[in-house]
Amino acid sequence: MKVQDLIEEIVFALFANKARSFLTILGIVIGIGSVIAMIAIGQGSQSSIQSRIQSLGSNLIVVSPGAQKGVGISVSGGRGMAQNLTIDDATAINELSLVQSVEPEVSSRRQVIAKGTNTNVSVVGTVAEYLTVRNVQISQGSFLSEQDKKNKSKVIVLGPTVRDDLFGVDVDAIGQTIRINGIEFKVIGITTAKGGNTMNSQDNMVFIPITTDQQYLSGSKYVSSIYVSAINAESMDILQEDITGLLLARHNISEAVNADFTTTNQADIAETATSVADTFTLLLGSVASISLIVGGIGIMNMMLTTVTERTKEIGLRKAIGAKKKNINVQFLGEAIALTFIGGIVGVILGCLVSWIVGQFGGTAVKVAPWSIFLAFGVSALIGIIFGYYPAQRASKLNPIEALRYE
Repeated sequence: MKVQDLIEEIVFALFANKARSFLTILGIVIGIGSVIAMIAIGQGSQSSIQSRIQSLGSNLIVVSPGAQKGVGISVSGGRGMAQNLTIDDATAINELSLVQSVEPEVSSRRQVIAKGTNTNVSVVGTVAEYLTVRNVQISQGSFLSEQDKKNKSKVIVLGPTVRDDLFGVDVDAIGQTIRINGIEFKVIGITTAKGGNTMNSQDNMVFIPITTDQQYLSGSKYVSSIYVSAINAESMDILQEDITGLLLARHNISEAVNADFTTTNQADIAETATSVADTFTLLLGSVASISLIVGGIGIMNMMLTTVTERTKEIGLRKAIGAKKKNINVQFLGEAIALTFIGGIVGVILGCLVSWIVGQFGGTAVKVAPWSIFLAFGVSALIGIIFGYYPAQRASKLNPIEALRYE
């Protein structure tokens, strides 16, 4: 049988029962579209997590108060009752050779009031090095200075989200006054938007001198955490060990297992987050792939029904000389054609759904090229697997019995 004749026969067979062919293709479309959309959401979430981790700063090591108890479980994490890190610890860490910058901070959530409006935000008591350590830039005004720290100045820098909530979108808030715990602070700067709408977003924070925070808000000499920026990524592990040894000595602790602090490597955080995101993507893809299997079963059901309905036709073809191979190729070709058409439409649908989710769902999506190739490959494989048995059954029909079939 010529290729052109085969294609004509396949097209004729598919259009002979349009409703059945459409419903069968629809199953594949939904399956392929679901797989691409789910993988896109998973990949988008992974990219979003990675970008947020990178936005924290470059080559960071985070030192938090509280001992590590068990795998991945930290007591306090800098936000509980443990208090054992001080500005002096940060100063000592800054003397290590592999350190680029050090930024101690005191963090808490408080109500901020201005001109009759208020909002609940993260108040970060920090130092001038925050800009370099945490990759933050100033869009208006200036950031906190070393002089502000020494003088315990009542000045404040706002994240753009806080500025918008208190004074209005893009309003010039420099020189305005806001109150925290009844204490007035003068706005001296606005940070550049970094994106994100979570509570921990740097856009939704305000920054005051760390000494001012300790004097008027926290009332404590301790800090919530110390962020250390290494000179390069290769030195992070060595620096982490140096920091651990230094703090053990400063806190008079002889063994690392008894440490009253926890050091976390940014690379380790990124690796863990990537692993979680990969598992999430795999789970989404696996759930969506179930619909592909259902679609494959639909193809097998349709082809078996078609073989039964066309028994006489098969018998006639074999009676005039058609070989088993010809019958096999014809019915297998019909199954593959169904999945191929469904694959094309499914890819378009998956990309469209991903775009809609990204635009209107508030969720980051990323359509990976490999997921499209995977979808095509899987759809072709489904056509072959679920079309093989009906095709074999058709090719093995006895022509005499087939012609007598009613």
